[in-house]
Amino acid sequence: MRGSITGTQADIRCPVTCRYPADLRCAHLRQARALAAGVLFSALLFAAALANAAAPPSSTLEDLPAKWRDDQGREFLLADLRGQRVILTMAYTSCRQVCPMTLKRLADMQRELDARGEAAQFVIVGYDPKNDESDAWRRYRLARRLTRANWHFLTGAVDDSEALAQRLGFGLWRYDEHVMHDFRIVIFNANGSVKAALEGSRADWKGVL
Repeated sequence: MRGSITGTQADIRCPVTCRYPADLRCAHLRQARALAAGVLFSALLFAAALANAAAPPSSTLEDLPAKWRDDQGREFLLADLRGQRVILTMAYTSCRQVCPMTLKRLADMQRELDARGEAAQFVIVGYDPKNDESDAWRRYRLARRLTRANWHFLTGAVDDSEALAQRLGFGLWRYDEHVMHDFRIVIFNANGSVKAALEGSRADWKGVL
């Protein structure tokens, strides 16, 4: 006789055809519980994946420190990019793990935009301006063939780098001489407002590009 789940542990009967109550003798119920646990775990993973497309910060381009220098040593104003889509991240030249992954994702975005016939300005702001001056960024981009005119590698004052990181949610901490940080990309729309912030290499970047 089929049982039902009706209250206490003693009242629970196997939902299949087993004659045993819901104790360790019932293989069917153990399997059902394992399946339910698997579904719950999958749901948690899905929620974590959605969280990777993080809630965007409220800053606009105009809210950020204004003056920077590009890899040619020229003054660069973020406000001059208003009216265009801007894809911004932070990096430093001696990074060997997160930064290469982030730059690869930017290159993926560039290819996707090219395929769509769309454009954007890519901005990489230095985490470590004391060591990454303009000439360091110039060598960095040449070595990686990131030479398109819409890619901008910027350096500035330490206070400005830290202020930009804080306003856009770029977490960083220092360990000896290393800058420790996470994968993060912020996308601004043409009016200078933040459209999306991507955290983690598995975030759905095509859906928010």
